[in-house]
This record gives sequence, structure tokens and C-alpha cells, in this order.
Amino acid sequence: MTLVLATILLPLVGAAVVAGMKKNDRLATLTALVVSLLTFLLVIPMWASYAPSGDRIQQKSSMDWIPNFGIHISFGIDGIALVMIAVIGLLVPIVVGALGLTDKLPAGRSAGGFLSLILVQEALTIAVFAATDVFLFYVLFEIMLIPMYFLIGGYGGANRQYAAVKFFLYSFLGGLIMLASAIGAYSLASDKLGKGSFDWETLVTVVRDAPLGTQIWLFLGFFLAFAIKAPLVPFHTWLPDAAGQAPVGVAVLLVGVLDKVGTFGFLRYCLPMFPEASKELAPWVLVLAVAGVLYGSILAAGQRDMKRFIAYVSIAHFGFIALGIFTFNEQAMVGSVSYMLNHSLATGMLIVVVGLIVMRGGSTRISDYGGMAKVTPLLGGMLLIAGLSTLSLPGTNSFISEFLVLLGSFVDYPVYTIIATVGMVLAAAYVLWLYQRVMQGPVRGDALIGAGGGPGTAMAPELGATKAIKDLGGREIAILAPMVVLIIALGFYPKPVLDTITPSVQATMSSLDAQSVNVGGAK
Repeated sequence: MTLVLATILLPLVGAAVVAGMKKNDRLATLTALVVSLLTFLLVIPMWASYAPSGDRIQQKSSMDWIPNFGIHISFGIDGIALVMIAVIGLLVPIVVGALGLTDKLPAGRSAGGFLSLILVQEALTIAVFAATDVFLFYVLFEIMLIPMYFLIGGYGGANRQYAAVKFFLYSFLGGLIMLASAIGAYSLASDKLGKGSFDWETLVTVVRDAPLGTQIWLFLGFFLAFAIKAPLVPFHTWLPDAAGQAPVGVAVLLVGVLDKVGTFGFLRYCLPMFPEASKELAPWVLVLAVAGVLYGSILAAGQRDMKRFIAYVSIAHFGFIALGIFTFNEQAMVGSVSYMLNHSLATGMLIVVVGLIVMRGGSTRISDYGGMAKVTPLLGGMLLIAGLSTLSLPGTNSFISEFLVLLGSFVDYPVYTIIATVGMVLAAAYVLWLYQRVMQGPVRGDALIGAGGGPGTAMAPELGATKAIKDLGGREIAILAPMVVLIIALGFYPKPVLDTITPSVQATMSSLDAQSVNVGGAK
């Protein structure tokens, strides 16, 4: 059994065990935490054994599933998939450990049910990134919607059912269109090889030689599914609703991990399988990417709800990622892949910190807070660190990603790049605006928990209504500490990540017959 397969099976087994602990929330939480930590520990030797200079796909495992149609249960990883599996392995223990600190389960709901769905979501998401059979990828792409649907619809906010259904229908429809294109690629393989195949490596060699018109139609099927998942403007409307209604821990996985399946799909499927179509349609995709940067930034600045604010910030960031991918420049593409990792860390931490704020104040509205740093200085510091990483301040992890995207994309698309830099300016404005409104100024807040008056009663300057609010405790610090360490460490030393992903990016670039530029020292 490969390490990749073990990281998929372990959370599934853990989910089955945790699901049976409906009457003991404490034991269910502890068991889920142990399982998620063991899964993360498996990622360490997986990373250590990965050879960046070796084969494109490593840690392979395969078994027949439907052999008459050339369908296999096949898994393997490249550097891009490895990075995303690693961030999943990191975030899930944080989500499990934060249960009760960032979210309260609805009445009548057990921790066992919630955490079993989290572990199933982890297993399916890892499997999506590791799948090397296109039909298997499609099946997992659709199935992974199910636990997320129940997590949002069963444990979310007041409008959770609407948000869950919207999320499911958008992604499910995109998946069906992708299936049509996958069948088209299978038919091309059948015509050329005499037998159909869904093997990714086989389809890359077959489909890339198809006529441009055929490539464009097949490309659009995959692209639409991934553009919805990413999400790119104008396919983004499900994200603010889903992220706004999802529990905090679920939002961490939704915005921090699940969305990356879309940008991963661009790199793994759209570019290598349909290189000529990718080049032909790239200018249109770049328009969507730049529009997403500006649109997400402007709407983020106007949000009154903190969770919806984060959703629109993410839409802007996904525009940057798409910009780097579809400029077909290696520096920009490496920046995009590292942005996928760094966005997960920065946004994951920001969502957790917002959850801690909301648990203290009882409201997601920005206007219900003010001056909290005077009462909770550690929490204020954590919000500042997460915010600075989100706006890509030099010295934080996101800076090198954004810098590489802009540096690489400027070579061939200076106009798009200059427009996108406006998003950087807006990012500084809206992140600092959020911090100033929530943490600075006079201490106030209608919804904050304390001994003061009811709604509508402002806090006294002497902190009257906030005396009951506590700063971060030991458990909360332990949850946030890994993300803080990585944000700072990768800000000053991103080389291990860049060296891991660069060969995979170079392999993707070679499929486009594009010129490579060495990044991060990898050969």
C-alpha cells in the first residue's frame, strides 16, 4: 500500500469509527483529532520520499475497476498534488481541534456526526488530488460534494439549506459537463488506439493531437467545471452564500481546500490535455481572471459580514491564481501553485480567527465590533498576522506567490498585470479597514457578550460591557500557532515548496511547448 492510498483510507476508517460515537462528543472529538493527526503524519514521509527530479507521477497504485471500459482506481502524486495534500493534512486537525471554540453545534446534533463528515471530506479531497484516472477523478469530483452539502445544510446558519443546495447544484452541473468532455476524450483514444482509455497519461498523449475545434469543445467542458469550483467570475455566486452560511471549520475546508480543486484542474487537465485550445482561449480566461481580481476586491471592501468578506477576498485571490496559470510563463505558474498553498494558510487562519471573534461577540457583522484589541490583544495580533498574509505583505508567505505571478505575467501580458496590481492596493485597503473597524478605535459592540446592557447599548470607554470577554487561551493558541509559524517561515524561506512544485510546473509547461525559466533553484 502506498502512502497516498493510506492517507485516503485512514480518514475513511476513522470516519466510520467516529460516526458510532454519537453519545460521547468528547471521545468523538479526541478520536477524530488523533485520526487527522495520524493522516498528517503520513504526509511527512510522503513529502520526504517524493523526488522532484524523478517521474512526473510518483507513489503510484492502480487496480482494475471497470476493465472493459479502461477504467481503473489509480492514484499517484506530482509536486502540485503533494502540496495540496499536505495543506489538507494540516488544516483538518486544526478544524477538529477548533470545534467548540469557533462553532457551536446545533441543538440535537452530535460531534460524532459532524466530525465523521469532516474526515470523509478529507479522504475524498485527498483522493481527488491524487486520482490519475480521469473517470475516477470525475466520480470523486462529484462525490466529494455530498459531505460538504450535509456539513453546510445540517450545521450552518439560518439560510443554510439555500446555500447548500446552491453549492451542490452549481458544482454538480459543472461536473456533468466535464463528464461529457471526458467521454469525448475517451472516444478520441478509442479511435486512435483501438480501445478507449481514461488513463490521464494516455489521454494527454492522445487528445493533445486532436484538431483545434475538437480541443476547444472538450476544453470548455473541463474548464467550466473547474471555473465554477475555483470559482472564477462570473461563476462565483455560490461561494459567498456557502461560505457565509457554513460553520467556521467547514468554511476553512471549503475556501481553503475545496476551491483549489478548480485551479488544480486547470493545471492537471486543461493545459496538458488541450494545449492548443488553452492557448487559443487564454486571452478570454485572462479577462475573467483580472475581472475577478477587481470585482472581488471591490465587493470585499463593501461587505458588512466578516465571513462574506473573506469569500470575496478569496474570489480576488483566485483571479490572481488564474492569471498566473494562463499567462503560460513558468515564474507566474509557479507563483500560482504556491499561491494555492499560501492562500489556504492565510485564509484558513483568517477564517479561524474570525470564528474566535464571532464566538466572543455573537455576531458576524463588522459594525458590531470595535476596539477589541484593548481587551483581547493576542486575538488582535492574530487577526493582524492573518490579514497581513492575506494582503501579501513582504515577509509573509503570500508575498512570494503574488510577486512571482505579477513578475511572470508582466512579460507577455503587461496590461492585464498592471490592472491586477490595482487589486493589491485594494487588498491593503480592505484588510486594514477590517482590522481597524474590529480591533481599533473606541471599545464598542452591540453584540459582544458581557455584563452590559442589551442590544443597542454601546460599550463604556472603561470597557464596561466587555469585562467578560477573554483573550486567547492555551488551546486556541495551539490551534493558531502552526499557521503562524508557516506564514512567517514560508515568507522568509519558500525554497522547499518552490523546489517541490517547479518540476511539475515545468512538465506542464513542456506540454504547451513553452519556454521554461528556472525558479527556486529546482532543476
